[in-house]
Amino acid sequence: MSNEPIPLSKALASFDALWSPRIVTRVNDYDVRIAKVEGEHIWHVHDDTDEFFLVLDGELHISLREPDGERTVLLPQGAVFTVPRGTEHKPYAPSGAAILMFEPAGTLTVGDRHDEIPDHVDATTGHTLNT
Repeated sequence: MSNEPIPLSKALASFDALWSPRIVTRVNDYDVRIAKVEGEHIWHVHDDTDEFFLVLDGELHISLREPDGERTVLLPQGAVFTVPRGTEHKPYAPSGAAILMFEPAGTLTVGDRHDEIPDHVDATTGHTLNT
């Protein structure tokens, strides 16, 4: 991890892969990850951790399967949202977005339980940022 400031615009410009987060820094035992996203991710659930999203650019939709039924939250640029642990969810960005996520180090992008993983989704715990 760098001990220098990291401009997020430079970090985002350093890669093109979609749904393939890069670890920007670590806070205690949590990764701060950025990702470029477009199209759909997959339905998945993190059994033991919440998942925090901040939309840096564009617009992110997150579909949620909750006890009262399914709903979708819309996150415009600058919005934050936390998916509670144990909630099945599917992020998607019809027109593309750049996002920041905050979650425990080692958390898989596809959660603990998930649908079949398509080729465009990177099942990873995050990649090292190369700026």
